[in-house]
Amino acid sequence: MAILKVDNLRKHYGKLAAVDGISFAVQRGECFGLLGPNGAGKTTTIRMLYGYTPRDAGILTLFDLDIDRDLRAIKRRIGICQQEDSLDPDLTVRQNLVGFARYFDIKKSEAEDRADELLHFFALENRAKDNIRILSGGLKRRLMLARALVNSPDLLILDEPTTGLDPQSRQLLWDKLAELKAQGLTTLLTTHYMEEAERLCDRLVIVDHGHILIEGRPKALVRQQIGHSVLEITDPDAAVRDFLAAENCRVEDLGKRILVYLDDGDDLFLRLTREVRAEGCTLRPATLEDLFLKLTGRELRE
Repeated sequence: MAILKVDNLRKHYGKLAAVDGISFAVQRGECFGLLGPNGAGKTTTIRMLYGYTPRDAGILTLFDLDIDRDLRAIKRRIGICQQEDSLDPDLTVRQNLVGFARYFDIKKSEAEDRADELLHFFALENRAKDNIRILSGGLKRRLMLARALVNSPDLLILDEPTTGLDPQSRQLLWDKLAELKAQGLTTLLTTHYMEEAERLCDRLVIVDHGHILIEGRPKALVRQQIGHSVLEITDPDAAVRDFLAAENCRVEDLGKRILVYLDDGDDLFLRLTREVRAEGCTLRPATLEDLFLKLTGRELRE
């Protein structure tokens, strides 16, 4: 059932191993996430998957086709929404869709029907005759996603599709991606928004320095690696530190802040706030962001 198989994929730029032996598979009908900090190798991996960047080693198969022998056939069956805006500024919204469809040898009448269908799906009908130059960032991202679907692909590749969008535009795109998933479309997604990954992805991998750190279902990974909830303690004093040390619990000490990872039913929060200190103690559900930061670290990446 795997629509995409990646085996020991590698890409070097001089001495830098951008992708260093990545392997995973994407099943038909699922949304698969590829997460990681800046420079982790996500975009390089994505670009190798659709033949834009040549790989140094590894095996890539899409739809049981070899990417070296069957790249043309593979490209006809994938849709790509890249990070960069690549819309034609000299064309209208509708013309961008119709014109792009011609790259797939779609007949003009069929391309026009498909364009109208996608304009309706992404609520762009009233902007069909507008020039690209006057569109907001959110409208451009919706059009980019619509264009990636113009050939009715079997695999949709999304490289950070909602970066820079306002909350309303992001929510709309999430809803549309959920609808596409419900229709059975297979999606490969890279994103820096952990909420986006938790909401959309059936499975995911977290990569860093070209390696896969972990793979699985988001909620299951959070429960396994972090727990049920996180206790945040700001400005911890000696009494708090002594209490936690005696409890022998899972602690991440950040200096001015301590994170304590708790399992379901753990009453440590109640005992701490009753016996030691209540101020500055917050209990919240564990999230994918907690797992991401635990695995990849908290230092800034340039």
